[in-house]
Amino acid sequence: MKEQLTYLIFLSLFFWACQGDGESLSHTNPYLASELPTYEPLDLGLIQIPEDMLVHRGVFSPDLSHFYYTLSPRDFSQFDMYVIDKKGSRWSKGRKASFNSDFSDHGMSFSADGNSLYFSSTRPLDEEDIPNTWHIWKSERMGESWGEAQYIDIPNLRDKLLSHPSIGNSGRLYFHASNLDYSDMNLHYADILDGKYQAAVKLDIPGLGDLQSCTPYISPKEDLLIFAAISNQLDLMITHKKADGSWTKARKFNTKINTKGQGNPYLSPDQKYLFYAAEEDSSSNWSIKWVHIESELKKD
Repeated sequence: MKEQLTYLIFLSLFFWACQGDGESLSHTNPYLASELPTYEPLDLGLIQIPEDMLVHRGVFSPDLSHFYYTLSPRDFSQFDMYVIDKKGSRWSKGRKASFNSDFSDHGMSFSADGNSLYFSSTRPLDEEDIPNTWHIWKSERMGESWGEAQYIDIPNLRDKLLSHPSIGNSGRLYFHASNLDYSDMNLHYADILDGKYQAAVKLDIPGLGDLQSCTPYISPKEDLLIFAAISNQLDLMITHKKADGSWTKARKFNTKINTKGQGNPYLSPDQKYLFYAAEEDSSSNWSIKWVHIESELKKD
């Protein structure tokens, strides 16, 4: 009887140990996600999205300790940037990011070292030749907080709408630009010289034809570019930089990714996972998806 009781206690302890291991295993990944995606996109599922709101973008800090995202009402009247913080094995509740303003803020991305954060904002500028629309801003890390946001002047596009900046290791800044009514929206880049950005150049990407483009992501090495092409819906596409500095013919990602409308692409620091905002097939809601993407990043 004593041996049976000892055996039952052993089984119970083993059972609970296994349960404990299962719980910890679900959080051993650095994203603290309950499941890692394969080649089928999954909802990221880290944030609570209010029923009356839409989510537009989500990016991790390079050390994966913070996750920033953008929410707006369904009428797109205001865009705000939020953040959740990694607390041990859990994510905190969402709060507005410290550099968010009373105006609309959106389209954030990090430098590879995590010390600079670029975003777009409608906060006004007291300049006669600069209209009140979306422009590019930058905030620098100061210890555990962020410094006051600074306007980035792109001298030949001051009268245009600029949004969704993405930065390469060289300091070259990629973004989309359009007329103030959102027409003629295309990808551009601008180089930095002596601390100032020079005149922007429109990107020439083969394979787009007459399609407009938006929401670029540039890899830190600037060897690949992911963006959304604008047709009846937004489709995510990829192009690779060739040795001569030109770009390969853009191609769409597979139909598991391109379903109903996708934008705001971003790659994890290890380049294994693609994150993007997607419209749900069966509802009017949007979500942040992620998918294992290494095979799709290879050149044709």
